[in-house]
Formats: sequence, C-alpha cells, structure tokens
Amino acid sequence: MGLLFGTRESDSPWVESVWTCRSEYVSEMTSVASETWGLVFWEQAGRRYAAITGPESRTGTAPVPESASFVGIHFAVGTALRATAPSTVVDGGIVLPDVTSRTFWLDGAHREIPRPEDAEALVDRLVRDGVVVRDPLVAAALQGMPPEVTERTLERRFRAATGLTQGAVRQIRRARTAARLLSSGDTPGDVVDKLGYYDEPHLARALRRYVGRTAQQLRTRTDDAIALDLDQRTTSYTSLVTPLE
Repeated sequence: MGLLFGTRESDSPWVESVWTCRSEYVSEMTSVASETWGLVFWEQAGRRYAAITGPESRTGTAPVPESASFVGIHFAVGTALRATAPSTVVDGGIVLPDVTSRTFWLDGAHREIPRPEDAEALVDRLVRDGVVVRDPLVAAALQGMPPEVTERTLERRFRAATGLTQGAVRQIRRARTAARLLSSGDTPGDVVDKLGYYDEPHLARALRRYVGRTAQQLRTRTDDAIALDLDQRTTSYTSLVTPLE
C-alpha cells in the first residue's frame, strides 16, 4: 500500500474539502497541482506537526513521512491568511512552530489541532478572528457570475488572492477533475467532451503537467502514491470549461 486517502466536501463557503491520509510503506509521492492553499496536521512516532501548504502550479515529487497520519483542510479559492501573502507559498509552504500534542501556533495564538470532524469549527474561529480572509469576487467568477470589474482588475484580484492567474486556477481544477473521471472509468474521449479539451493529446499534456500521470495509468490505478483522492466524486463540470489554451 502507499497513501490511503479519504476526502469529504464541506458545506462551509470557506472550505473546499477536508481530507485524511495514512502513509504506509512509501517515502515519496507524486504531488498533484492544486489551486488552493491549506493547513495540514500530522502525527508520526508520537509527535505532532503542522504546516501551511501553498497552491502548486504543476506536478512534482515530494517526500512523505512514513507511517504518519494526516488531517488536512483545503481552503476555498479566494481565501487567504491575513498575515501570509498567497504568492509567498506557491509551490511551497511554511512549517508552523510550537506544535504540542493538542495545539499549533498561527497568527499570534495557540489554536487547537482539529480532528477531521472539527475542521469547520476551526475555520469558523479563524474567520471570526480575522486570521482567514476572502475575496468574494474571485469565488463569484469561478462560479460563472459576470464580474462587475474589468478583466484586468479581475486578473489582479486572482493573483492577489491565490498567487496564480485565473487561467492557471481553471486549468488546474479541470486537470484534477479529469484525473478523477479517468480513475472512475471514463475514457479519454469522454473526458475531452465533458471538460472541453481540444482533443486527447491536449488532455494528455494537461495530465502530464498538472497530475503527473497518463490517462492509462489513472484508469488502471497501478500506482497509488499520488496526492489525490481518486475516489472523490466530481459531478459538476460547467465552471471548469474555459477557452482552450
């Protein structure tokens, strides 16, 4: 076995998803591009750790602590930490200091490490304290609502809120959805039609850049050392279809 992932969606407008993971007999994984930042907490050999994870602009490889248990929060696109510019954590992250068996240090205060079912309660406290902020214009644009600003202003707001361009956010979301569809049995042709790729070579390039797997590898699921819950259901494609690059 490699990485045992579980993911659930959240009804909080501040949270994209909450995930858990257990690493077994694996020391390295394929890191999949992500348009969101997050908080991750893990335990290894009786010690607790915490970190801020940044958006990832492309696939890569990353070390994995062996025999560790993780709880993570993927925040919604358009949210950010008050004291941390999103651009400073793209393709990186920050290990948080002063982690105890029960608490972690963030933005000047000790906060309780959440269990998976407590993730939204932690986020609510962070929002109430002003630690996590949000640009509603970015979220509205991703939902297809016409912005009341110029395209140039919208692009600037995307960069400020996510550290990525609007196009990159949409392409990463689409590639992650494509990976899950392929792993659930869709053919490359099905995915091309559903998500608006030009053709199968265009899909293949996106998978190579953002997921680090071929369509065939995702369909056969021969390697599970990948930082993506391939069993997570994806049911809406409308906001993912963009002008083709």
